[in-house]
Amino acid sequence: MTAQTSAARTAGKFRRVAMDLIAQLEAEQIAALGKEIPDFKAGDTIRVGYKVTEGSRSRVQMYEGVCISRKNGAGIAGSFTVRKISFGEGVERVFPLYSTNIDSIEVVRRGRVRRAKLYYLRARRGKSARIAEDANYKPKKA
Repeated sequence: MTAQTSAARTAGKFRRVAMDLIAQLEAEQIAALGKEIPDFKAGDTIRVGYKVTEGSRSRVQMYEGVCISRKNGAGIAGSFTVRKISFGEGVERVFPLYSTNIDSIEVVRRGRVRRAKLYYLRARRGKSARIAEDANYKPKKA
């Protein structure tokens, strides 16, 4: 065993330990937030309750649309994009998964898609932009 391979092994172990620490810290932060995030993926129609502050008043605004992407999984830095058609115009909004401004996330309908990112929906209008419902949906076991 040469010094170089020994150093590489040590560096690999250090990286694993560091990543384990980061994952542990992230899990602690998520637990401290105490938010219950439902299991949803791209293609699902979801309703997001977002806290909006107007002057001194605060209210919850519901934003319903199709989830077209999820980024960074279920981690603390995760986010998801919701697309809806408002007055004939496509509107997309990116929500951080663990934002303090998100009041609730509710899955309205499960969609059956074969892609993780549904950016192709941006170019589609009307019936071609529809997503089939997944009638055989089985939730993941935790």
